[in-house]
This record gives sequence, C-alpha cells and structure tokens, in this order.
Amino acid sequence: MTSEEIRKQLQSLLTDFEQELKSDSLRNKVLALIPCFHHLRDLGKSLIPSTTAKSARNRILHYFKKYPAIIISGDELLVVSGIQEYARRVRELKVQFGWSIVSGLTAKQMAEENEFPLRDIDVTSMGPSDYILLSVEQDRDAAHRWNLANEIRRENIGVRDKVLKYLRKNVGQKVTGEELKYLAKDKSEWARRVRELRTEYGWPVVTQNTGRPDLEVGVYLLEADRQSPEHDRRIPDPVKRKVLRRDGYKCTECGWSHDDWNRSDPRHLELHHVKPHAQGGENTEGNLITLCTVCHDEVHRNS
Repeated sequence: MTSEEIRKQLQSLLTDFEQELKSDSLRNKVLALIPCFHHLRDLGKSLIPSTTAKSARNRILHYFKKYPAIIISGDELLVVSGIQEYARRVRELKVQFGWSIVSGLTAKQMAEENEFPLRDIDVTSMGPSDYILLSVEQDRDAAHRWNLANEIRRENIGVRDKVLKYLRKNVGQKVTGEELKYLAKDKSEWARRVRELRTEYGWPVVTQNTGRPDLEVGVYLLEADRQSPEHDRRIPDPVKRKVLRRDGYKCTECGWSHDDWNRSDPRHLELHHVKPHAQGGENTEGNLITLCTVCHDEVHRNS
C-alpha cells in the first residue's frame, strides 16, 4: 500500500474511535487503538519505499545517509524503522557493518576533551537517544575490531590500559570514539584516558584536532607503537597544532608527511626542541620544529 492509502485507513480508524471514547469499557478502547498503532507504524515504514530499503536496519541507514552530520533523534528512527528495537539496529550498523554513528553520550564525552570539532553541532543539546552519522563511508574492518574490543573489554585491567592495548593492536588504523567507549564499558572517563595517553604517557594518539586534520571527526589513530621522549610529552596540544600547521605537517629535515605512511615504514611526526629541553629550551612555537621519528632519532644520536 502507498503512504496515502495507509493514511486514509488510519484516518478512518481514528474516526471510528470517536464512538469508542463514549464506551465505559477501558479494554474496548485499548483494543480499538491497536489497529491505529499498527497503521501508524506502517505509515512511518512506507515513507521509505521497500524498493529502496526493505528491512528496518536498512531504512535506518538510508535515513542516516540522507542526513549526515545532523543530529537525529531516536523518535525519528522509531518512525522510519517501524520497530521499538531501533537502538539495537543502530548498534548493529556500528558494530557489524562499520558505519560511523555516534550517540549523544559519546559526542558529549569527546567534546569535553575538545575532540568533537563539528561546526553547527551543539552536542550539549543531545540526549542519550540522539545520534549523528559522521561519515557516509563504510568501514569494512569495523566488525573485526569490535570482536577484539569485546575480548579486551572483559579483561580485569583499568580503562587506560584497555584503551592502550586496543590502540596498540590497531596501530595505524582508525578507531572510533564509540569503539573506545564500548571498550571502557561505557564509563565516561574513556576520553580523558585517551588524552592522558597522549599528553602524559607520550603515545602518539592523534585526532583531527591534535595534529591530523586529514582524519574524520570522531576518529582516533595510534600512529606508531612507541612513546615519545619524556621531555616532549609536556608540549601543550595548542602549541603542537601551531607548529605542525606552520611546518605544513611535514618533516622539516626530509619532507616526510603522513601521505607517505605505510606499514613497512611506520614513522610519524614529532616536535624537536631547537634548544634542548635539558638546557632550558622552552616548549614554545619558536623553539620547536617538526621532524619525523627517523630524523628525530638521528638528530639525537648526533647531538
């Protein structure tokens, strides 16, 4: 049936219900409303033709892809899916099919660590049942990573250690905030632990907002399985961004950039103190230059 045909039937049912309201029987009123609920559900499903998407999950995906980077409420998904369990289908799209969908909770936790730089998106207005599709590109490796995340999630170790273990298992691969949130058993501290791994422990975990503008919003990446020298860990993120931007996100010695990255040569970019930190060199833009890890190691070997 077409949407218009369903609408007419629903209208007729609601008109008939006017008589039921005069009844003293509560059950008769409830029973009379059941067909209305079914027709209303069918009306919502009919908005996306079966030739476009047959299943509830595919209707949800079609709706997300039609409105990427826009806050979508759970009520909208309830209408287009035609099922109460729409949240489960959203999870399947994230876990099994690799679509970058974030919930309101995840978006807020990322925003608290300045890792959600989407313009015109007020994450403070998002509720737990609100969602955003961050990318219309499917990540086909996501299912494998989620299985790995499920294994690490069950281990009796702290959130920071879980996140680090997961990132080290996926060196050079993009992972999402939703994956890390799941890994941490939905504890809100996961985003703070990621920041600590970068700023306090020296692991090269990067995002769009911390030195890798080529990455999508909501994505984290461990560039290499090595920690930065201890004195370099104290460089504030804003200073790092300015130096990297100034140097064009390239090594000032050999010209290497992340466009040249490959698994056989897994280097990354670090900042080098022109006047050594041990000799009083400050963590300022004027005293820092961008080097790849190969050149950085060479400079320190020869100093």
